[in-house]
Amino acid sequence: ISGLLGLNVVLLGAALITGQLFNSVGLQNQEARIFLLLLLGASVVWMLWYLLWARKQPDMSPHQDHHAGGAAATMVLVLFDALSILLCVCMIGYLMMTRECKPVPRVVSPFIEAPFVALQTFLLWCHSKDCIHRHKIITRVGLILILSTDVLLWLNAVNEDTIHQEIELEKQGSASGLEGISNRNLCQCGTNAACLAFRKGVEVLYPFSMEFYLMAACMIYITWKNVGRQMSPGHHQVTQKLTLDLIRKRRVIYGLVSGALVLLVGLVIFILYQMWVSQQQFRDHAFFMLYVYDLAVIPVMSLCCLLGLLVHRVERHAKEGGYNPTRNLDVALLIATASGQLALCYFSLVAALSLGAQGSLASLDLSYSILTMLEILLQSTFIIEGLHRHPNLLAEKKKKRRRINLKNTFFLAFFCVPQSNRETSEDRTGGSGLEGDTAVRVHDGKNPWAQRIIKEICAFLILTNVMMWVIPAFGAHPQFENGFGKLYFGFSAWFVLVNLSQPLSVFYRMHSVSALMELLLSE
Repeated sequence: ISGLLGLNVVLLGAALITGQLFNSVGLQNQEARIFLLLLLGASVVWMLWYLLWARKQPDMSPHQDHHAGGAAATMVLVLFDALSILLCVCMIGYLMMTRECKPVPRVVSPFIEAPFVALQTFLLWCHSKDCIHRHKIITRVGLILILSTDVLLWLNAVNEDTIHQEIELEKQGSASGLEGISNRNLCQCGTNAACLAFRKGVEVLYPFSMEFYLMAACMIYITWKNVGRQMSPGHHQVTQKLTLDLIRKRRVIYGLVSGALVLLVGLVIFILYQMWVSQQQFRDHAFFMLYVYDLAVIPVMSLCCLLGLLVHRVERHAKEGGYNPTRNLDVALLIATASGQLALCYFSLVAALSLGAQGSLASLDLSYSILTMLEILLQSTFIIEGLHRHPNLLAEKKKKRRRINLKNTFFLAFFCVPQSNRETSEDRTGGSGLEGDTAVRVHDGKNPWAQRIIKEICAFLILTNVMMWVIPAFGAHPQFENGFGKLYFGFSAWFVLVNLSQPLSVFYRMHSVSALMELLLSE
């Protein structure tokens, strides 16, 4: 019932949002924004009910899903929450200064969105692991409303291009030398410094709110799936914490050093890019520098993933079985978010080929698109293979096999082998056979060289993916700004394509870091 409710809510909201995008004349009364405000209000009311009353009931959550709500994911969610609230503050300042031309629902929206974001973060921080067993119907309905609201807010943010259209108009006015063209619309800031500062804050911070909605929706989905879930007695695990001591014991050196070098060089290039891209004389140099960096790092990442896949094939492991909503969602998210970057690469590829890849920037953009597609496919395959190769399963199988062999050995020793031979056998194994079992355990464990290779690859890929996450997340979008896509598809269509694909690609990098961290700790 809650799933059908969520499906209908999302479809209705998507129809209203896309209707406003393609035919704004037909929606004069801000129906889409009013619908979002109703969802925000209902979600806030449910979260207050759960946090202030329902969670205090006895046996509300008798057990937890320890796979859900990992520390890394929760910390990133809190970071995005802080930036999203800061975005709401900038949006409030910008809308209040241009309220004469803004509809009332648009002005009211950030005042309700800010508490929605804050309450949802607190809910996921404290209760994302809960398997709720009381008030299940109202809990499922409330969670699905929050999930639907996150999805629709993300979709609305993808389509919300008014600020960028204003900036484009001002650029065109400056380029054409027409004075006053940027002040023809009351919604434009003109020369108001405070308004321009708030607008710049909205422009820089808006990707983080989209990332927050995507990530929060995924965590809410896990909580929704866990409502009423019964856990098996052996399900609980002791999760490992990432500490410097843990890294030291695991002796991950080369991957960390090389990854840290890539990260430091990337940060320097990113800072130079941000300084140069706004200056017309250095603009091409900024694009060239960023593309060269990507084309140097991405092939190395592809080779590392290919090597990891070969090691996976050489070192066979048992596959993880049983139903696990967190693991299933991990794989689904990895594939779904990879499609965002792949789609953007394909669109850029079509634009470059159609316009003719003439000039260094066009050739670099074409090469970047091809190599990025290859790297994403290899990395996704490597991560999915690793997630389904849980080492504990292999250890359990080997332990059972050792028990059977030990029983057979004792049976043969006491019923089929003479006493003298029996004593010789006991002397070899140290009497009780425990050292012998230990020796077998060490011998039957994973190959040390394979473990070392996988650890080094994971450490390197974690740091490189962090850099590949930082570049687009903090506003460096060469594929949007270099002009090829805008020239071929048009500004509006290209803006929607980039806004739809970039948050997914950023989320892909972030989710890859989380999955690679899990692989590093489990090896």
